[in-house]
Amino acid sequence: MLEVPLILVNFKAYPSAIGERAAELARVVESVGKEKGVSVAVSPQSADLYRIAKEVDVPVLAQHVDSLRPGSGTGWLLPEAAKEAGAVGSLVNHSEHRLELEEIEKIVVRLKELDLVSVVCARDPEEAARVAAFKPDMVAVEPPELIGTGRAVSKEKPEVVSDSVRMVREVDPDVRVLCGAGVSNGEDVRVALELGSEGVLLASCVTKAEDPRAVMLDLADGVLRARK
Repeated sequence: MLEVPLILVNFKAYPSAIGERAAELARVVESVGKEKGVSVAVSPQSADLYRIAKEVDVPVLAQHVDSLRPGSGTGWLLPEAAKEAGAVGSLVNHSEHRLELEEIEKIVVRLKELDLVSVVCARDPEEAARVAAFKPDMVAVEPPELIGTGRAVSKEKPEVVSDSVRMVREVDPDVRVLCGAGVSNGEDVRVALELGSEGVLLASCVTKAEDPRAVMLDLADGVLRARK
């Protein structure tokens, strides 16, 4: 469902990426992915999952789901509901929605039960290795101090990326590693991929851009340069 190398755009809760604006942004991501032949995916607010999954032909992930099962559970997001809305999977344990290890494992299990993809976020290589033991589909390493700064982890702390790749593969070589935090342009993407990651998880450089298409084109070119 998610091919690599991947550009995964997290819409977060930015005003520029909710409702119809979220759909417009998803269409931009889709068009660049098709034009450049690069794998892309989006992760919008839960309220926009159905709209975007219906309107855009790219993988759509929830930003979070809970481990509860069908029945009582007001105010929580049931994984089955995310799937019915068109999501192919979910982010788990983003730095802005941190979870205990036990809950992370429960969510990964629930997603697997439904044939949904799990992208578990980790703040450092050590946590990346710990969550890799739960056998998610992907681990995205994102040092919190670099998120939203425009200072890419692939350049500021390249060892975080390379160490995460090595440590995750030692735990489970089938788990893919993405890199995030501060990734803002194609050169950041190229370096991240050359350090061993298989994609990037990013947000503000696209969602807050005056010209999201231009930014996406640059990011996609970074993937293409890394392939050479």
